Amino acid sequence: MQETDSIPAGAVLDTWADDLWTNGVQIDGMEEMEKLIIQTRNTVYEIVVIDGPSGEILIRGGRRFPELTPARLTGATLGGSFCKLRGIYAGFRMEIDVNGSRTVTSPVESIGVFTAD
Repeated sequence: MQETDSIPAGAVLDTWADDLWTNGVQIDGMEEMEKLIIQTRNTVYEIVVIDGPSGEILIRGGRRFPELTPARLTGATLGGSFCKLRGIYAGFRMEIDVNGSRTVTSPVESIGVFTAD
């Protein structure tokens, strides 16, 4: 009998390339000072976009970020080698860099976007 390996669909590059990416946001297309409220499985995060194209944000939430903390949003990941740069998507984890230290959140459950007005 031949042994078969099982690979999660999210780990296949074609899955990423073919996805319409309608279940989230790209901060690189957002205005400065727009605010996001992100509910992950374990934590609620408040994110303020400082410079979307560079991923520069302020983040608050959970034990890691008890107060607004300057950071860079690397993007959305399933915890593997693929990362949707500057993206936050339901079902994916956020990857955040603070002074060279990487934080990967639990999976995103919901995303709220609030304009600077």
